[in-house]
Amino acid sequence: MDVILVEKVANLGEIGSIVSVKSGHGRNFLIPSGKAVFATDDNRAKIAAEHAELLAKAAEVLATAEARKAALEGKAISISSLASDEGKLFGSIGTADIAKALTEAGTEISKQEVRLSEGALRNTGEYEIAIHLHPEVDTSIKLEIIAEQA
Repeated sequence: MDVILVEKVANLGEIGSIVSVKSGHGRNFLIPSGKAVFATDDNRAKIAAEHAELLAKAAEVLATAEARKAALEGKAISISSLASDEGKLFGSIGTADIAKALTEAGTEISKQEVRLSEGALRNTGEYEIAIHLHPEVDTSIKLEIIAEQA
């Protein structure tokens, strides 16, 4: 299935690119999320006419992501959770917990933007957490998990 990308998609292409994707990926993700349209002659002409407008919108989104990155630079948060004497948590700290803590600290972040390469955190200590704000903008924050006394 051929689609025309309306916005930059990581590992796929730039705005206006005509790419061939699997039918399910195109119908179930790219088109419903507004990242692409079917590659018909009408859509090709429409995207060609709106190309400059789409690039301006993409530049605005990138600038917003860069501003959010600047707000996150050097940010450190801490989360307290019940833990054993050895430092193992009773439960875990996931992306939603980190996003909530960042939002409470004054920076709006969604859980989809938090990247935990090793999965949920299950021990106390300090961690470097990756934040993916845009296909071209990544940053990291410091997270300290503190043992809470019951």
